[in-house]
This record gives sequence, C-alpha cells and structure tokens, in this order.
Amino acid sequence: MAKIRSKDTQPELQLRRALHALGYRYRIHDPRLPGRPDLVFAGRRKVIFVNGCFWHGHDCPVGSRLPKSNTEFWAEKRRRNQARDVSQRSQLAQMGWSYLDVWECDIARNARLLDEVAAFLGS
Repeated sequence: MAKIRSKDTQPELQLRRALHALGYRYRIHDPRLPGRPDLVFAGRRKVIFVNGCFWHGHDCPVGSRLPKSNTEFWAEKRRRNQARDVSQRSQLAQMGWSYLDVWECDIARNARLLDEVAAFLGS
C-alpha cells in the first residue's frame, strides 16, 4: 500500500490538465478546507474531489469488487472512507462551499465530464 498515492493520481492529473487547458485556474489540496479537496476554486467557493472507485466504494465494476482476502478489513476501510467523505462534505456545505465528486471511472470513459464540470463551475 506504500505505492498508493493520495495526491497527484493519474485521474486527478488528467482532470487538472483538461481544466487548465479550458482556462480554469485553481489551487490544489488546500489544507485549510475539510478533506483537502483535490481542486479548489476559491473565488467561486467551489471544490472538486477526484475519488478512486475502489477506495470510496463507487457502484461501478471496480468499486463494487472487494478483494478475496482480508475482506472484513477492506469492507470496514471503505465504510470509514465513505463516512469520512459524508462528514467532510457536510462541513464544506456549512462553510458555504459547493463540491463536486468526480469518479476515476468517469474521467476515463466519459466524454461529457468536462461539460458537467464546467456547468458546476459556471453556476
């Protein structure tokens, strides 16, 4: 697990490059905000989280699969991650921030993702 990165993952870098090419400017991993969001648009008071499907229990094929060994550990770890996500999103909302969760599988296969992100940032 030492090779698992929490920052600068491939899906996150792909989204950052695409948004930068569209002219959006942002900060990354702001420690002052709950959850250290991956992309912070401070002037808009909006943040984007790029979630790994496996780690956050997405309902796609990758996220719904559990390892065959040590299943209790992995199930509990993903439950804790999901509970932490809910708590952090709630804190952000209380602070007046809007958030968008982007899943790694959407970055890889969804051509309309940039339109959805641009709509989120524009509203």
